[in-house]
Amino acid sequence: MQDPFGRHISYLRVSVTDRCDLRCVYCMAEDMTFLPRKEVLSIEELDRLCSAFIRMGVRKLRLTGGEPLVRREIMSLIRLLSRHLVSGDLDELTLTTNGTQLAKHAEALAAAGVKRVNVSLDTLRPEAFKAITRWGDLDKVLEGLAAARRAGLKVKINTVALKGVNDGDVDDIVAWCGDQGFDIAFIEVMPMGDIGGERRLEQYWPLSKLRADLEQRWTLTDTNFQTGGPARYVDCAETGQRIGFITPMTHNFCESCNRVRVTCTGQLFMCLGQEDSADLRAALRSSEGDEKLEAAIREAIARKPKGHDFILDRRASNVAVSRHMSVTGG
Repeated sequence: MQDPFGRHISYLRVSVTDRCDLRCVYCMAEDMTFLPRKEVLSIEELDRLCSAFIRMGVRKLRLTGGEPLVRREIMSLIRLLSRHLVSGDLDELTLTTNGTQLAKHAEALAAAGVKRVNVSLDTLRPEAFKAITRWGDLDKVLEGLAAARRAGLKVKINTVALKGVNDGDVDDIVAWCGDQGFDIAFIEVMPMGDIGGERRLEQYWPLSKLRADLEQRWTLTDTNFQTGGPARYVDCAETGQRIGFITPMTHNFCESCNRVRVTCTGQLFMCLGQEDSADLRAALRSSEGDEKLEAAIREAIARKPKGHDFILDRRASNVAVSRHMSVTGG
């Protein structure tokens, strides 16, 4: 698959549920209304959809949410998709998780061919963690991370930079990741969905400033290392680990975008920061064959935009797109 700008689409992120067992302040409103079950793709539909993308050239597949590990029968889906790893048609099957369910699933994930996971963790202070997630238990996440290590899963920590919230924590997180053998990626907060009273302009902490703060303590060297995602990495001499920076606001990384996202309802978004989408659920449910599905995918890729429209401005609403990140998938 190739978009109008010559970029080959080889990376698919699929949300398997909009539900989550946390309510992070930058991601969700506290009182969320979740989708009716009938609107969400079944395990069989998710397998069929992902398999179509793999036939069409996707080599990396990431399962997201919400929190993917709260989806009923999620391991059945992962075991189904693992056949593409065995055949060689898929290079990597990964997931992004908040870590709360990792202790339960880490061994099964590794057995199914998952080699690494991204775990969202914004602070190592229990009370701050509870405040950011609204009711999360940090110990439960740390237990999950320990289980992931025992199972042989490679872990990357994703940390959202939140001004006035975790800006005093980043050195501790970097040091802890070094001790644990984890890479880390810092992420700028993105203007997606109404999150209630919190205003993202007050949350926003540009990673150029975060990196400058880190360089007061750590020796950071730019590297060409790539994982296929949007992070730009540096090597940290003192820890021996990599630190990534994902900067949708201060540096538009769209020129090399090789990915698309599908929501748990089967809506294909060609760009995280645009509202244009294609309804793949209708194509799935209107035919037992995949001709309509593949045609809908091709038509959508043909209109993938050059870049996103994210902007934070005091004069704007600070919501660039109406859907929450939990619906689209991280």
